Order: sequence, then structure tokens, then C-alpha cells
Amino acid sequence: MTRTVPSVPQVRLPGQAAAPEGPVDMIMMYVLHHAFRRDLAAFAARVPAVPVDDAATWRALAQRWTGFAAWLHEHHSGEDAGLWPLLLERVDAAGDAAGRATLEAMEAEHAEIDPLLEACARGFARMAEGGTADDRGALAVRTAAARDALGRHLEHEETEAMVLLQRHLTQADWDDVDRRSFSKPTKPAEVAFVVPWVCLGLPADVRERAFAVAGQGFKVAWWLTRGRFARAHRRAFGG
Repeated sequence: MTRTVPSVPQVRLPGQAAAPEGPVDMIMMYVLHHAFRRDLAAFAARVPAVPVDDAATWRALAQRWTGFAAWLHEHHSGEDAGLWPLLLERVDAAGDAAGRATLEAMEAEHAEIDPLLEACARGFARMAEGGTADDRGALAVRTAAARDALGRHLEHEETEAMVLLQRHLTQADWDDVDRRSFSKPTKPAEVAFVVPWVCLGLPADVRERAFAVAGQGFKVAWWLTRGRFARAHRRAFGG
């Protein structure tokens, strides 16, 4: 007799392409995807609007890019090192050739995105040091390209790769991958950035659900760090 595994209610956030049903609670994946989409849209909109000689804003944007890109890199590295290899084992064991093609595409898309992120980092550093109108124009092109490339990748991941995850993994499998392959903030400076950064723009109920998964210590950290983060956010993006 086939055992039916109950589905966990999945979170659905603005911009998210899909939230496939299944036994694994993917809230932390989806709140990170929300943060990545949110920031890249904000960078792409902000870059063309900042005066070339506004050094303070360019420095704030460069600092924010460094934090954003570090966590995106950690996220993709964890997927490449732990999640995709485990899923490849499972789809191969099931004889799922289409599933293998999807997972190979995930890694290929990461390889496409990485050079765009590096080019943007160089562009923000150049503007912070006193770039030109041409430098700003080039950075505007690159941030828009990074936004679009990551958007396509996240849509592909949410609509196809997450189906495979829900089909082939259990909550225990995911918890083990998360523990072994995905970095957690441990240093005070990491916590002070990543907790309010992830929470920015989340609906209150989703934020509380994320705290229940991540631990109530992160809720305390959010209360302690959100004001400082909000000020840094305004320096970079205005408003």
C-alpha cells in the first residue's frame, strides 16, 4: 500500500512564480528568493537615477550590493554543493531524464549569473570611487541584466526544480541539506545585516512563520537591528 505524505502549506510571496505542493516546508527558500528579487529590482531602478557625483549614495549602494551578493553567492553555492547533487541521485534512481535536465540547467544558470554579479560589483566600486556618466550607464545595463537573468532562473527553479524537490525529498532530507550546505549567520555583523534584510517587505504573518522556523533568536535580532538597517537602506535607495 502506498503511504500518503501530507503536504505542508507553502508560502507565496510577490513575484514568486510557483510554490509546488509537497511534504517539505520551503519557506526559508522562498523568503530568500523574495529578498533577491526585491533587491535586484531596487538596484536596477536606482542606478540610473543617482547623480554621478553623489558619492555618499554610491558608497551606500556599493555596501548594500556587497551584502546582497554575498548571501546570493552563499545560497547558490549551497544549492550546487548539496541540494542539486542529492536531487540528481534521486531523479537518476527514478529514471527521470527530464528531471536530470532541469537540475543540470540549474547549475548552468548559476554559471551565467555569477559573471553578471561580479561585473555589477566592479561597477558599484567604480562609482563609489568617482565614476563617470558612462560608468553609470554601463552599470545600469548590468544591473538590469542581472535582475532579468536571476528572475528567469528563480522562475525556472520555482516552477520545475521545486517540483522535483517535493517529489523526491522528505523534510528530514531537506533539514540535513540545510544544515550541511547552507551558511547561517553567526557573526554579529552577519546577523545585523541578513536578518532585517530578509525581513524587509515580508508580510507580518510570513515573517512570524519564518521566525518560528529559524528560531526566536532571529526575532530578537530583528528587533535590535531593523532600525539601523532601515537607515542604511534609505541612504542607498532613498525614501
